[in-house]
Amino acid sequence: MTSLPRALALSIAQLGDRAILRVLAKSAGLTLAIFAGLGAALWWALDAAIEDWIVANLPADYSDGLAGLVALVLGLLAAWFLFRVVALAVIQLFADEIVQAVEARHYPQAAAAARTLPLREDIANGVRGAGRAILFNLIALPFALVLLVTGIGTALLFWFVNALLLGRELTEMVALRHSPRGSDSGPAIGAITRFVLGGIVAALLAIPFLNLLAPVVGAASATHLIHGRPRHAPV
Repeated sequence: MTSLPRALALSIAQLGDRAILRVLAKSAGLTLAIFAGLGAALWWALDAAIEDWIVANLPADYSDGLAGLVALVLGLLAAWFLFRVVALAVIQLFADEIVQAVEARHYPQAAAAARTLPLREDIANGVRGAGRAILFNLIALPFALVLLVTGIGTALLFWFVNALLLGRELTEMVALRHSPRGSDSGPAIGAITRFVLGGIVAALLAIPFLNLLAPVVGAASATHLIHGRPRHAPV
């Protein structure tokens, strides 16, 4: 049986593997590219909308600077909100490669029995996962705004919501390789373990630079947890 600390340690130790490094480079590059495009579009839209209002209500000498400052603040808040969604969607495109690398090194029998997910299925899984993340974070948003007065309540609420989501998504990435097409009834781990794994990854996603490693470490750890646990003994 593989414990969560051991799964994380094994995953971190394998980050230097060429297969993992390739996935890390591709996922980080695509995530940053998507964010660069979204950031530029958001900045342009916010700057245009805010500047029109500011020019109409404030002296011209202050309009450009204030518009840019407000756009920057709102853009950073949007980036913080969307990063988990984008990172999760991107890593699901490459999840099969991460799981293959871990299984090939540590669980060759599981690797031999697994099915390779076609790109179309990987994309569909990514879209569904991103859609769930957006939906649940939007549902949590009104409560998060109310909790702003607590100082820490908003961050804890988003952490809790995303811990639940990530725990599910990361383990499904592995289970789908060992399930019939369209089914997620393959090997699984228990709800508590899924939540703790998701909580660790959600916390790492909030830390600059580590947030690029977090989805890869999470997918690899889920692989160890699933294959290192008795099939009928979820915890």
